[in-house]
Amino acid sequence: MTEGRVLVHFGSERVSVHRLQSGELQLLTRERLPFGAGLTGVALADSVSEFCAGLKEFTEAVDNKSTRVHATGVFQQLPQPEAATLVNSFYVDTGLYFNIVRPDLERFYLDTGMSTCGSSDMVEGLVRREFRTAVVCGSFQQSLGHIEGTITQLRETGTQVLSPRSTRIKPETEGTDFILFDYQDLLKNERDTWRHKYVHMDAFRQADAVVVCNPGGRVGSGTVFELGFMSALGKRVIFTEEPLGVYVSFPCEVGLGA
Repeated sequence: MTEGRVLVHFGSERVSVHRLQSGELQLLTRERLPFGAGLTGVALADSVSEFCAGLKEFTEAVDNKSTRVHATGVFQQLPQPEAATLVNSFYVDTGLYFNIVRPDLERFYLDTGMSTCGSSDMVEGLVRREFRTAVVCGSFQQSLGHIEGTITQLRETGTQVLSPRSTRIKPETEGTDFILFDYQDLLKNERDTWRHKYVHMDAFRQADAVVVCNPGGRVGSGTVFELGFMSALGKRVIFTEEPLGVYVSFPCEVGLGA
């Protein structure tokens, strides 16, 4: 858990704001904000953006490093185009990522909160285990040590890392432009790099989040290519550090830990 981080949870009828303080979840406010059915993505974005503008009452910085926003209830019922409009409009207005939690993941958080601390508050479960599954991206040539550390961090929380499944390099590919891991078969030809790339990206579909390991902020060209696929899937993206060299900013978060 990241000390001092503010967590906002929008439901159909109310919004709650918590802060992680000394390892405990502190409730800052809980207010009724009935959204109702039939609101468009833009109208919902205006409502939630207006509320988030007041978060400076509770924290000095309201940004995608210090603030996490999650939504359930009526937000889960939005058609995909309306949900995308909401996420994009909210990002433009606030710079934050509006994470619409899938119903199955919400149930996981509720079960986790109940089993670990007897709480029926979704956020209690979320801060104890944020992901069931994740994919880790980054430059395997330049940042493998950092990637291994990120994978270890995720696994320590019980997260299953779908890709890469191992970071043990095939000796034949060490030091080349396209390294392979021990569970991958060798390339048939130079075009076969696409097959391996696609298998890695296809794992995004099953993951609760994609974690981009970018020590020093740098994001390589291969990862930039993958970001387009993540965005098209509407996938939650978390950079380990503030990204540099990404010329089109998009809804994302920075820093692991709920």
